[in-house]
Amino acid sequence: MTQATIAPRTVGAAAVEREPSERLSVVVHSRRLDGPDVVVLDLRRPDGGALPPAAPGAHLDVHLPGGLIRQYSLAGDSADRNRYVLGVLRAPDSRGGSAAVHAHLHEGAGLEVSPPRDAFPLVDRGGRALLLAGGIGITPLLAMARLLAAEGRPFELHYSVRERARLAFLPDLDALGASVHLHVDGEGAPLDLAGLAHGRGARDDVYVCGPPGFIDGTTETLIRLGWPAGAVHTERFTREQPGREGSFTVEAKRSGVRCAVREGQSIAQALAEAGVPVSLSCESGVCGTCLTPVVAGVPEHRDDYQTDAEKAANSMVTICCSGSRTDLLVLDL
Repeated sequence: MTQATIAPRTVGAAAVEREPSERLSVVVHSRRLDGPDVVVLDLRRPDGGALPPAAPGAHLDVHLPGGLIRQYSLAGDSADRNRYVLGVLRAPDSRGGSAAVHAHLHEGAGLEVSPPRDAFPLVDRGGRALLLAGGIGITPLLAMARLLAAEGRPFELHYSVRERARLAFLPDLDALGASVHLHVDGEGAPLDLAGLAHGRGARDDVYVCGPPGFIDGTTETLIRLGWPAGAVHTERFTREQPGREGSFTVEAKRSGVRCAVREGQSIAQALAEAGVPVSLSCESGVCGTCLTPVVAGVPEHRDDYQTDAEKAANSMVTICCSGSRTDLLVLDL
């Protein structure tokens, strides 16, 4: 993932200082409800000028009322430099982000976003692209499908939802024609992963986005059916709360505080309870705001922000979602 610093939200006494990130000022040009719980936003510059380019699969860090920062994938046409299009599901277990979008981002509202960041790029190995969307995971895959169609590259988009009423972006999908396949639970046309795996070409790639259960189940099944792991690409913006089984101890060395991290509790939560100020944003391991130097101990990395090489170095840890492989983890806080 491209690393960009995000302004902190304070938990505890004060925020840990970080460099301010680059931000773009935009306004909500239009807003519509797509189904019962998805809002589609058309964001544009106040002066109507061109926006920074956004590759299919890119996302924005959206700065919301109350100091929240959330990541949302772009669903629009990557060739259109005048607008960014977001589709945001109001999650029943929202930690405030999607609820703030639905409540506050009405037509004419101003807000700040990051420049687009692409951690979910399309690759071109000369084969088909299979795009598998679960629910709101349609957003980045729709952007990919638009580009693939415009370039005449072979693809299939499979979109799974629980109920037909929850299908979003239907006019856009209709415009893509026979390459789009809709799958509604209970209507007798489930996603046939075995068939997709059986028909795989040597240069085909598959892209999976949706709720964590959909991503995990789909990727595990495809790999079990023989799809090479290197040809399976995923993106997620939420993850389960972390930690190894059982508790461990975290020490904030500069603060002189040592406390227990209980099972099911994040390092950041434990430190905040102990009075150590920490900075949080996404709280799911994708933005890097809470990345903290490790003085001693071995983290159990649960983030999607650091590269594999950075995780192997064990010099930094995302305290919002990661745990510890050792009984004591000492941090430079």
